Amino acid sequence: QVQVVESGGGLVQAGGSLRLSCTASGLTFGFYAMGWFRQAPGKEREGVSFISCNSGSTSVADSVKGRFTISRDNAKNTLYLQMNSLKPDDTAIYYCAASRYSYCSGSWKEGDYNYWGQGTQVTVSS
Repeated sequence: QVQVVESGGGLVQAGGSLRLSCTASGLTFGFYAMGWFRQAPGKEREGVSFISCNSGSTSVADSVKGRFTISRDNAKNTLYLQMNSLKPDDTAIYYCAASRYSYCSGSWKEGDYNYWGQGTQVTVSS
């Protein structure tokens, strides 16, 4: 049974930092591209960043470019999202997802992701 579990969310002041983690089990982690998505109150879910199977390539949304960094440790089956210079607009539930359909490259399309976590809340106060 595949499980994807996010952690590391919380309440932080604007300008602060958080590091999200996502651990996946029940799958061969290194065979999956991984992505972070987020959903703010009243808004649709959007892609934040994704990373290829071997960390060879990453993509970051323009809204977080220069502030967020995605990484992974395949030996630990863990995905990370380092978030710096946080803004109130970054407040959202952050979801981790695993993609086999994107042929290891990653994707902005939610439909390309096979498995999703339950999400972790990030709240940035002004």
